[in-house]
Amino acid sequence: MSRIGKLPVALPSGVKGAVAGGVVSVEGPKGKLAFTIRPGISVELTDGKFVVSMTGTDLQAKANYGTVRATINNMVQGVSKGWKKTLELNGVGFNAKLQGQKLVLAVGFSHDVTMDVPTAVKCNVQKNSIEMESADREVLGTFAAKVRDVQPPEPYLGKGIKYSDEKVRRKAGKTGKK
Repeated sequence: MSRIGKLPVALPSGVKGAVAGGVVSVEGPKGKLAFTIRPGISVELTDGKFVVSMTGTDLQAKANYGTVRATINNMVQGVSKGWKKTLELNGVGFNAKLQGQKLVLAVGFSHDVTMDVPTAVKCNVQKNSIEMESADREVLGTFAAKVRDVQPPEPYLGKGIKYSDEKVRRKAGKTGKK
């Protein structure tokens, strides 16, 4: 049984939660999120805390137990504080710009790469960094991963798009004649 699933999720001040018809909804200052409860799991809201419990005994219910609790906790943190990710562009001539709801990346290809920014994500482009913020952790992480996959960092020169807290393991280049 999951140790994480046993822990209740407390609602901070300014955050409202509800459970109705198999859907958990959370509303706070940063937005509103909803999540459909997976089979074999039940969620109750008691005394300002979400309590997750297992109703099924199969392996899938056991696997979903901790996941559902973690997802609800991420939703509560998202609507109260929000989630942030920062990407850095490393390379000569690498830049990004925002055109309305589109992110345009110039990362060494013969053409610019244009990506649609999801409506749940707020994007801010600085000189060599892209700052993203959202209440939905899943949407934010998926979009950040898609942006990084356009030109991931390479190990020899470190050129590419990387997370701000990511460490790129560098390799030694060729050793020439002596």
